Amino acid sequence: MFSIEHDYDATVVTLVDEGKSPLREDVIINAFDDCVTLTQYDPRSDSDVQITMSMTQLRDLQAALDLPEGIYRLRKA
Repeated sequence: MFSIEHDYDATVVTLVDEGKSPLREDVIINAFDDCVTLTQYDPRSDSDVQITMSMTQLRDLQAALDLPEGIYRLRKA
């Protein structure tokens, strides 16, 4: 399950883990003009963990999901 919200400066997507246990904490994705952040609560440290990806990294991740194992460099269109 997921939700999508449009804030003033970002689109926020929340991914909710469903299914059999053990379930993972929600993942919150904030998409800004110049980067994307992913945040997830870590119960071991009792804090949120956040990573920031550039739009280039996000583009590369999108491409990587459909490619076989290997090393790639995308060409600029």
